[in-house]
Amino acid sequence: MSATVFFIVISTAAFHAGWNAIVKGSGDKTASAVAICIAASLMAAVTLPMVAQPARQSWPFIAGSVCLQTVYYMLVAAAYSRVDMSQAYPIMRGGAPLIVAVLAGLLFGEVLPPIAWFGVLLISGGIAGIAALGRSGSGAGLAFALTNALVIATYTLCDGFGVRQSSAPVGYTLWIFLLTAPPVLVWAFSRRGPALVGQLAAQWRVGLIGGVGTMVSYGAALWAMTHAPVAMVAALRETSILFATAISAFVLGEKVGLGRTAAVAVVAGGAALLRLA
Repeated sequence: MSATVFFIVISTAAFHAGWNAIVKGSGDKTASAVAICIAASLMAAVTLPMVAQPARQSWPFIAGSVCLQTVYYMLVAAAYSRVDMSQAYPIMRGGAPLIVAVLAGLLFGEVLPPIAWFGVLLISGGIAGIAALGRSGSGAGLAFALTNALVIATYTLCDGFGVRQSSAPVGYTLWIFLLTAPPVLVWAFSRRGPALVGQLAAQWRVGLIGGVGTMVSYGAALWAMTHAPVAMVAALRETSILFATAISAFVLGEKVGLGRTAAVAVVAGGAALLRLA
């Protein structure tokens, strides 16, 4: 993996951890997640006319991704309402890289060198250790987080293939964000009713900051998938747990501990191996 791709993906990891922390730190998890989704959609609508449009053959993947991203937002809100970020986040992100690495070989014919496989395993194992060392939370919250790990792996594979068919990574990404907001808004309105309008208005700052973070994070990751193996990008992106753990400890005031710190070091070692691969 080139140095340029490596540092761009690491930067997307920081953005991703940041917007998840915004959702967790907000008083209303559902409203903040929906506000972020809407803000990203509005920014996409403004930007789309100025960029190249995705090729026709990529649209089925955009449709599939929109469905999966909608479920993802729902599960993020549900998990963070019941479990600490320092436990829910690694569960959601930890299983995805290994699933993607296995299936990417079958679907895309990507063959990772042994050092890359070792890096993927270290990242997945370290993240799993972080989750295991966390405080036990709501059983429902943990189930939501585990389910979201499967959703993340699925939309990563969907978009990894779709963006390569699109010939326009930016346009592909923007259409996903534009089309994801309506179903997410319908879901939230069905739960909150007319009161949702005021709740979203109260979260406009969270929506703006988080919207920029999620767009930059995922757009750059999809661009990276056109320049490096999907499995390597997916695994490296999950080093966001390094930033998430720091935010959990120093911003959200959650207890991390020596065991989880050691697991974070394992994740960092896996990222270093992917840079060398």
